[in-house]
Amino acid sequence: MRNFHTPGRSTAYGVNAMAATSSPLATLAAVEVLRAGGNAVDAAVTASGVLAITEPHMTGIGGDCFALVGEADGKVTGLNGSGRASMRADADWLKGSGLDGIDPDNVHAVTVPGAIDAWERLLKRFGTMTLADCLAPAIRLAEEGVPTQPRVAFDWVGEVGRLKRDEGASRHLLIGGRAPSEGEVMRYPALAETLKTIAREGRDGFYSGRVAEDMVACLATRGGLLTLDDFASTKGEFVEPIAAGFAGRDVLEIPPNGQGITALMVLKALQRLDLAAHGPDSLERRHLEIEAMKLAWVLRNRYVADQAQAEVPVARMLSDETADMIAGLIDPKRAFTGPESLVALPGSDTVYLTVVDGKRLAVSFINSVYDHFGVGIVAPSSGVTLHNRGKAFSTDPAHPNCIAPGKRPLHTIIPAMTVKDKLVEMPFGVMGGNYQPMGHVALMVNRFVYGMDPQEAIDWPRAFHDKGVVGIEAGLSDEVAAGLVGLGHVIERRHAPWGGGQAIAIDRRQGVLIGGSDPRKDGFALGF
Repeated sequence: MRNFHTPGRSTAYGVNAMAATSSPLATLAAVEVLRAGGNAVDAAVTASGVLAITEPHMTGIGGDCFALVGEADGKVTGLNGSGRASMRADADWLKGSGLDGIDPDNVHAVTVPGAIDAWERLLKRFGTMTLADCLAPAIRLAEEGVPTQPRVAFDWVGEVGRLKRDEGASRHLLIGGRAPSEGEVMRYPALAETLKTIAREGRDGFYSGRVAEDMVACLATRGGLLTLDDFASTKGEFVEPIAAGFAGRDVLEIPPNGQGITALMVLKALQRLDLAAHGPDSLERRHLEIEAMKLAWVLRNRYVADQAQAEVPVARMLSDETADMIAGLIDPKRAFTGPESLVALPGSDTVYLTVVDGKRLAVSFINSVYDHFGVGIVAPSSGVTLHNRGKAFSTDPAHPNCIAPGKRPLHTIIPAMTVKDKLVEMPFGVMGGNYQPMGHVALMVNRFVYGMDPQEAIDWPRAFHDKGVVGIEAGLSDEVAAGLVGLGHVIERRHAPWGGGQAIAIDRRQGVLIGGSDPRKDGFALGF
């Protein structure tokens, strides 16, 4: 329960329906759809469209989308809306490219954006509204303008140098060569016209015609490989979620090429360690989580790829033997310095939102351009900010995640959901690139081991190991920080917090919805 003596945020409650996003205008748009009779999928797509206007550094129609949709009877369906590399990105091209990696600002980091196809696909299967209906609020806001929210302004100012390098980005995303200040109104007339085209023509208005031609021509001038055929052939894929048991429920994730399997491996391993014996803010809890993630991270980097083009050993990664191995390798008194050599398989800024409606259709939904403003390129006529999801490809021909024709890269954005007693219990997600699996783990542990409500579980101070350093937030105590150093961890106090997150718990006993939204962002949860 929240301590009312200290600053914080109460959980949101609702009986009929609820939405939780990282932007006030997006949450409001979703609730307005729900109050007008739309369902959770309608509201989620509407909110995602609005987020493309209110948080353009984090998401947009030039990015990718994943979703989990839980129906009233407990059936959960996943959607993989990640785009693919050009069909021209073959082995001969790679050999001649000289690339030993794909830089975040390299034109080859741009894969075909999958979001618009995914939105339309979700609406046709689960929604009650058209894509045109759902895009109407975003179109209005793009034309009329939106005030720049505090966290958005904080992030934007650090990207000015990158944006200045691109003519389209400078034109559409800067004001006289600078970032908008907090509260300053931004308008996106070119993007509004593009959204109108999509509203009239559906997904074909994005993947063919003037919009696609603008994007392809923009990339071609920089040596990009994507063609109009690459855009026209793009389509999302409905998938069966993967799952692992944790604390008496199943935690569901999208299968690879998503990295959600990483969180599931860690949760299975942590069940073999007695976290409940340690406090939620204890050194022991932090150390065990960090070390389990280090080991699971090795497997993620080694194996996660597009299953249509590579063999990913999902069953073995989620096996009890792998969980036993990870748990057994952790030294409670010392941090790993080189976990790669220890791990072998047995036998050999993003936006997240969630909506639950009155019929208890639940949506866990994530959309992203990956890095802030993606690759830093904006198509000049259409105003589409292009993502850089392809930077996650390997350029090693022997690696399962090596770039190849029509291949999807390893993906960091991962919606999640818990199911208990065969019914959806809580859609949730945590933003923040590579941090996301750790965010899922921490939220699950906070909620189901330590009994925190959704808001408290999201608020809790975060820590994450990345490239040899454990980045810790300001809220983590000096005592625990010193303890981590004593165990051999290298720590660093972060300038910016780790990601953001949303969750909506379905309390079937009381007949209410309980929502939390991350104070690290600008949004909130709202129910009625």
